[in-house]
This record gives sequence, C-alpha cells and structure tokens, in this order.
Amino acid sequence: MWQDDTIFLGASRAPDNSVTGREELLLGKANRHGLVTGATGTGKTVTLQILAEGFSNAGVPVFCADMKGDVAGLAMAGEPKDFLSQRAAAIGLDDYAFEAFPTIMWDVFGEKGHPVRATVTEMGPLLLSRLMGLTDAQEGVLNIAFRIADEEGLLLLDMKDLQSMLASVAERAQEISARYGNVTRASVGAIQRALLVLEQQGGDRFFGEPALEVTEFMRTARDGRGAINILAADRLMSSPRLYSTFLLWMLSELFEKLPEIGDPQKPRLVFFFDEAHLLFSDAPRALMERIEQVVRLIRSKGVGVYFVTQNPLDVPETVLAQLGNRFQHALRVYSPREQRAVKTAADTFRPNPDFDSFEAITKLGTGEALVSTLQSDGSPSIVQRTLIRPPSSRIGTLSDGERSSIVSQSPVAGRYEQTIDRESAYELLKKQAEEAARTREAAKAPAEQPAAGGGWSLPDFGLGTGGRTTGRASNRQGVAEAAIKSVVRSVGSGVGRAIVRGVLGSLKR
Repeated sequence: MWQDDTIFLGASRAPDNSVTGREELLLGKANRHGLVTGATGTGKTVTLQILAEGFSNAGVPVFCADMKGDVAGLAMAGEPKDFLSQRAAAIGLDDYAFEAFPTIMWDVFGEKGHPVRATVTEMGPLLLSRLMGLTDAQEGVLNIAFRIADEEGLLLLDMKDLQSMLASVAERAQEISARYGNVTRASVGAIQRALLVLEQQGGDRFFGEPALEVTEFMRTARDGRGAINILAADRLMSSPRLYSTFLLWMLSELFEKLPEIGDPQKPRLVFFFDEAHLLFSDAPRALMERIEQVVRLIRSKGVGVYFVTQNPLDVPETVLAQLGNRFQHALRVYSPREQRAVKTAADTFRPNPDFDSFEAITKLGTGEALVSTLQSDGSPSIVQRTLIRPPSSRIGTLSDGERSSIVSQSPVAGRYEQTIDRESAYELLKKQAEEAARTREAAKAPAEQPAAGGGWSLPDFGLGTGGRTTGRASNRQGVAEAAIKSVVRSVGSGVGRAIVRGVLGSLKR
C-alpha cells in the first residue's frame, strides 16, 4: 500500500504493545538500498512481499528471487483469514483488501517461467571465473581466450563456443604464450573440466541466445502498476554459484546500460537479492570490489538493491554501510557468533530511548521487526518496533495450472522460448579446422601416388632384362639385388663406425 510518495509498512508499537504511529518508506529514498534480516520463520518473506506490493502500486517494477515458491503468491489475490484480519485491525488498517499483482515469471531452466539466458561474452571472464571457481592462473588463461576471440572476430555465445575457443588456445599455446604470457595445456584442461561441471549444473541452458534484455524487468502494466518479476530459484539453489553469479550479472548489466539520473522521486527498479550470503561467500577480492562498486553507484541510476538474509554478518561491512533502510526480524542467540550478529544489528540502528535494541531483537514475535528507514534529509529514523502489515496478495505458492496461465498471458510470452544458434566461434573454428585438414591432405597426395603399373617398385639399378621378365631372369635379378644389399650394408657399417669414432673417439679398430 502506498500514499503519494510513501509505502506503508506497518504500525510502530510501544513496549506495552499500544500503537504509537505509522512506519513508512519514502519512495525518494528507496534507491538508497536496504537490508531485511532475521531467523527462519520470523517473517522475512512477508516483509519482502509487502515491499514488492508497495513498489508495484507506486509504479515501480520489482525483481525478486523465489527460493521456496511462496513469493509467487504475489500473482494471486489473498484470501480472508482470521490472523490477517486481526493484524489489519491491530495496526488500524481500515481499508485492507485483497488483490493480485502484475507478475512475470522467469526460470533459468525454462520450466517454471520464461527462459533466462546470457551470452558468454556478456558474462565476461571475471564472473565466469567466479562461477567456475578458477585459480588466478586459470583466470588469466580465460582472459587471454576472450582477448583472442575479440581480436579474431569470434563470437562467444554459448558453452560450445567457449569450449572450442579453449581447444584452439591449447593447440596454439606456444604462439600465444610468446604474445600474452605462459599458457599451459594443464590450465586449459582445468578450465574445460570446470566447464563440464557447470554444464551438468544447467549452465548449458543459461548461456546462449536469445539473450535476456535486462530492461525487460522495467515494465509497467496498463493500469500503471510496476511489473513484479519473479525468478523461480528453488532448483537454481542446488547450484548456488550459478544463482549468485546470475544475479550479480543482472546488476552489472543494469549498471552498464542505465543512464545516470541522480536521486529520482521514486526508483526505476527495485532488486531483491534473497539468500544474499551466497553472493559474498568465498568471493575473490576482485569480485568483492566489483560488488561494492555496483552497489555504491547503481543507486544514482535509480536502482534500489535490497539484500535478504538470515544474519547481518553475511554482508560485508563495506556493503552494509550503504544500506540505509533496515528491517530486522528476530534473531536467536545460541552461540557467540549469533550474539555478535545481534550486537551488529542493534548497533546499526539509531537508538530508541523506549527500549534496548539488542534485547528487542531476541524477543520479537513472528511478523514483527525493528524498522529504520531514511528520512527526507537522508538521515536514518529512530528505530521502531513495528508490526508489519498483512499482504494483499496470497501467502503461499501457485498451482501448476495457475503458473502456466500467468506465463502464457505474459507480455514476453514466446520471445525467449525458442533458442537461436547462429554462426559463432564454434562454427568458425570448425570450418578453419576442416580447411586446414584438407590443405594437409592435399600436400600429402603427390608423395603417396602409386607408381605406374599399380604396384610397389624397387630402384632400377640397370639390371633389368629390358623386356618381359621370366622366372629365370627374376632369379638373376634377385641374386644381384642380394649382392648389392650386402655391399651397401658393408659400406654403411664401415661409414657408421667411422662416424661413431669421430664423435666418441673410443671405438677400437
């Protein structure tokens, strides 16, 4: 729900549970990013859901990953339930109503939504190295492969293009090493093995054409509401590196393509990154710098990024410092690390004199959160203990029939379903190899032509009869040949010994 320039989040409450005010998110500050954290079952998904609803109603497109299938409920109107009515009454939401939201379903595997693809070139060597877990040396070889592909006009679109390019690099390793540095077959082989693993995880479906235009996520419906793009990520989660690299690629593409607009009255797109710890886990320094750069600068292009994770410690401090809108659900304290997580969360809030944030985080009920958002002057509001409003859309999953109906009526239906395989590196390198093979065969052909007469021949020493041979003549020729061979062996043996003596100087006569 939204009014003018704000999204209604819920009602703040005093320690005695009495309602003290309305908590809202300013649309003009929504591009300053945000963080939604809390233990499993404390209400993070519902918070994501009501934020997506508010942005959509304000005409702001949304992208979010659906880890368990329940975010897809945004596509259907909610159903009256007692606990929802009670929540609406508790926060004074008199105009509470149910409605469905315009949604577009996506799926890397093309099973629960429109296929999502990117070309190998768009992904680039840095993200691919992260995706395959390459060492620095192997990443260097991959960069060289991309450089040579650019120089020779070879398009890298799908996995077979990259595999062919790597095979070509291995064959030309000596030549390439002289130009760009050491390229070993072992490094190329390691990359090819990593590609095979990636292919088995579904990477072959992700790389190819038609490639997704990320501006597709910025659609609005006919009634002016922003489209909610939902990525089916339940199966994708079995390949966490593919999931996190894909989402980072999307952010990078948006960063590269969108123009600077400063601080708009409302975001152009809001991006929810669920299971955010996967983005930062084991990330090399170069990739971390890229993430920090994108998060820091993409807000000036009108894109808000909201990280959703269980523990605030999952997000590096350099990124955490850029997240101005905070929604902290309950955290449980069972270990020293969890105590640090609660303290980190409590210390990031602007204190409220009515309660202790550290203690409140451990005692929040389901659907409650500590909320602090940016005010009009850019400063964080005093943290409030907030009862999150109930969603207007369905809490739960879709049936297969409902999902199929949404996909078939989508504005992008039929645009990405059919794959395209145009001429690229694989086809061009294959042609080059075939031409080289024909050239080699042509060069060998004169030397392998049989002698006149159709059979094998011996050198002519002038001992033939000059005419048709008889058995007797053949016998004389055989004796002559034997004598000649004996002479040649004797001469050869003597010459051989002379050479050996000349070299070693130790053979006795």
